[in-house]
Amino acid sequence: MRALRLGAAAVLGALAAMGATASAADITVSAAASLTNAFKEIGAAFEKEHAGDKVQFNFAASDPLVQQISKGAPVDVFASADQDAMDKADNLKLLAPGSRRNFASNSLVLIAPLAGALPIKGIADLRQAAVTRVTLGNPASVPVGRYAKNALEQGRLWAAVEPKAIYGTSVRQSLDYVARGEVDAGFVYATDAAIMKDKVKVVATVPTETPVSYPIAVIAAGPQAAAGRRFADYVLSSAGQAILAKYGFGRP
Repeated sequence: MRALRLGAAAVLGALAAMGATASAADITVSAAASLTNAFKEIGAAFEKEHAGDKVQFNFAASDPLVQQISKGAPVDVFASADQDAMDKADNLKLLAPGSRRNFASNSLVLIAPLAGALPIKGIADLRQAAVTRVTLGNPASVPVGRYAKNALEQGRLWAAVEPKAIYGTSVRQSLDYVARGEVDAGFVYATDAAIMKDKVKVVATVPTETPVSYPIAVIAAGPQAAAGRRFADYVLSSAGQAILAKYGFGRP
């Protein structure tokens, strides 16, 4: 009888292991570039808590990510840096119904090279003749660029700054331009500026008419939709939110 019980236990253990393997998945997450550092840590923490699951990231500007998904890229989860990009995905019927949720917030800042000598203390100073190059994400495809353009329009400064604009393909490219001293100033998120304190300085926090909020959603046609939901839930869990806070993101 003891041998029978041991044999049964072994079979049950094997079945449990097979079940765990069967449920494990490779999850593909397309996320806004500004989430790079935080999401990499969230991905590692998620994998530790979900044996067998592996998370693969694709970081870029939000709008190009929507285009990739609409063209059939095998993506399970999409996290955007603004509501506009997620609205585009929603309008294209890419999202799993009911899966869209806000998970973080951020703020827009104006930065300059740490060693920069120009007297820039706010967005109005960008009108100075000495300021010749200002970087921001392309408003047509990059959320931070849309936030920046809107802020400049609200301040009646867009006409003066647009001729000086150096467009980045993502917020991280604009951050690099400033860090390398290739431009006089630039618009990024506060979380981006924080990771390069040794190369850039925040000269002003820029109010935005629309709050900087980040939505996440599961992709309806994703090959691992169930696993994608697990990851999205983890981002919104206390553990995921703690990691986001560590990198300077606010609550949704």
